[in-house]
Amino acid sequence: MDNYSNGWNNEDRDPFAPGSYQSGPVFNGNTPPEPGREPRQKGPKKPRSGALKVVALCLVCALLGAAIHPLYNAVSGNGTTTLYTGDREPTQINVTAVNTEKEMTTAEIYAAYVGSTVGITVDIVSTNIFGQTVTGAAAGSGFVITEDGYILTNYHVIENANSITVTFVDGKSYTATYIGGEEENDIAVIKIDAKDLTPVVIGSSDDMLVGEQVTAIGNPLGELTFTETTGIISALNRTITMSDGRKMNMIQTDCAINSGNSGGPLFNSHGEVIGIVSAKYSSGNSTSSASVEGLGFAIPMDDVADMVSELITNGYVTGKPLLGISVTDVNQNVQAYGVPAGAEVTIVTPGLCAEKAGLQAGDIVTKIDDTEVDSSKAFIAAKNEYKAGDTVELTVYRSGETLTIQVTLEESTPEKVAMQEKAQQEYQQQQQLQHQQQQQQQQNGAFTWPFGFGY
Repeated sequence: MDNYSNGWNNEDRDPFAPGSYQSGPVFNGNTPPEPGREPRQKGPKKPRSGALKVVALCLVCALLGAAIHPLYNAVSGNGTTTLYTGDREPTQINVTAVNTEKEMTTAEIYAAYVGSTVGITVDIVSTNIFGQTVTGAAAGSGFVITEDGYILTNYHVIENANSITVTFVDGKSYTATYIGGEEENDIAVIKIDAKDLTPVVIGSSDDMLVGEQVTAIGNPLGELTFTETTGIISALNRTITMSDGRKMNMIQTDCAINSGNSGGPLFNSHGEVIGIVSAKYSSGNSTSSASVEGLGFAIPMDDVADMVSELITNGYVTGKPLLGISVTDVNQNVQAYGVPAGAEVTIVTPGLCAEKAGLQAGDIVTKIDDTEVDSSKAFIAAKNEYKAGDTVELTVYRSGETLTIQVTLEESTPEKVAMQEKAQQEYQQQQQLQHQQQQQQQQNGAFTWPFGFGY
């Protein structure tokens, strides 16, 4: 049923309305009676809906007219048409009077600290599985923490960066130097050669409550620089499993978070930074393919504040334990032949404590002291419960035998981490060489099966 047949008759219809039932000439709103028929007697005329609409429209205009003022009058053929505009005074923000003891509007937070946030772009040089050098680029966010140019961001923003460029809202760009980072907690400190910068004010994440308002400023998508989004704290102390298997304690927020926001500040309503925007929940393999909204996460400042100070002072976080090995999961096919689950040692770094204690590539660690280990992730989590200088007992499966090895953990320093990275690069090069040799054998028709049988 259309709008004109909803129980109405011809007498109720406007003869000039579109889709009218009437046809032919109209005389004083009525059609001439057909020959031989008496004209039908009509009662009092009903008010037409169009007239009601006009009255309602006039009433709305009158109400609006009480709140706004005329901009100008335009004369048309039927009379005067008046256009209206508001005359509200624009909001004035005095950033020199910012006081974090008082709550601030989101506009005040942005005006006061957009100059303290930065967009970060990096050039990345890496080597693929074929030994070829590959270059790429990435983008993220960061924020100034000292007047003399120290900037805090996420470790994953600048990881493997060949060069780092920092850009401020006024358009000034600087080349940044990597000072130090903490991969497991996803924080890094970089520095630019600049003075008299405006640092953010660090607040306490432990004082926050679910439902409190928060504001993020960052560089979403690596293109929309200095974007502000607002929301609330949706949850505190969320244990989040990252894409590489690490578990981190996070603040959950419904602020709009996207790729490129990583490393940016999360402000409370007093303009204090209480978190480092770090991740967004994704239903796909990357944040760009996320189909869920309103699930952003930030690293609580109280969890990393001491680490940030150590990164500035030492370039690394002191007291972290280092074993000097790389591990992977035991292949499930091998486990079918009686090999236990655990962390299989793939690399033993020369000169570090694991080699000195007698660990070998191919060993499978199944226990650290009394803690069972059934995967590489479980091994790393158990190892991180200790500190540098602690002595641990490793239960190791080697060539069908079980033995125990005592290891005194070393402190993780940049020099020792560089030794590990060098050993990993050499291992990767060996793997790539083996891969190329296997491809060559396939092309020559001399493929060798993994168990040594050839044909």
